[in-house]
Amino acid sequence: MKIILLTELKGRGGEGDVIDVKTGFAVNYLFPRKMAIEATPGNLKQLEQRRHNIKKREDVRLAEAGDFRNLLDGKKVTINVKVGDAGRLFGSVTPMMIAEAIQDQLGVEVDRRKIDTRGQIKTTGEHSAEIAVYRDIKADFTVEVLAEGEVVEASEEEKALAAEVAAAEAGVDLPAEDEQSDEALASETPAASDEAQGNEADEALVVEQEENSPAEEDASNNTEGEDKE
Repeated sequence: MKIILLTELKGRGGEGDVIDVKTGFAVNYLFPRKMAIEATPGNLKQLEQRRHNIKKREDVRLAEAGDFRNLLDGKKVTINVKVGDAGRLFGSVTPMMIAEAIQDQLGVEVDRRKIDTRGQIKTTGEHSAEIAVYRDIKADFTVEVLAEGEVVEASEEEKALAAEVAAAEAGVDLPAEDEQSDEALASETPAASDEAQGNEADEALVVEQEENSPAEEDASNNTEGEDKE
């Protein structure tokens, strides 16, 4: 049965294309969903009158499909799963899981039915996949499957470096060890200052005693002289 497509039919064509399909497929699936109409003489005549508008719409679709492909082509998404022995998964990574990962990690909404994993993904590691965007336009990307808990935690040095970078970007100064030492030294200064002041007072007293000693000796000698006279 000849039909005229009103929208894209994966692997068969797009709007305005005239193709042959089985009658049951056309009557039970395509016609109820308004994806196609029968290629009667009247419909074919209308199709020729609409060719210009159909081409303009098709050019827009192709441009949008190219932009969409650029968002995904060459990208990678990561999926964490539970695994058993030898890195075998309990089940497999499904197109739905991949679509959700693309949405979460790349911010792009994808129809799971257009994802081709080129076979079942049942092991950890990197796997190539493909998305049928529109017509012959496809996007190739990578699905990285990790075992749950496989991500290695950063070392203390890496955490400290990351904190310094984050603080520098935020314009916040982190307390340095030298500053903490200065604070500790400042807290000890009053006691040291009191001790120094005590030492200075003792030295002043000794000097004063030394300065007074000759005068006292002269006064003693004068007194003895007066007694003798």
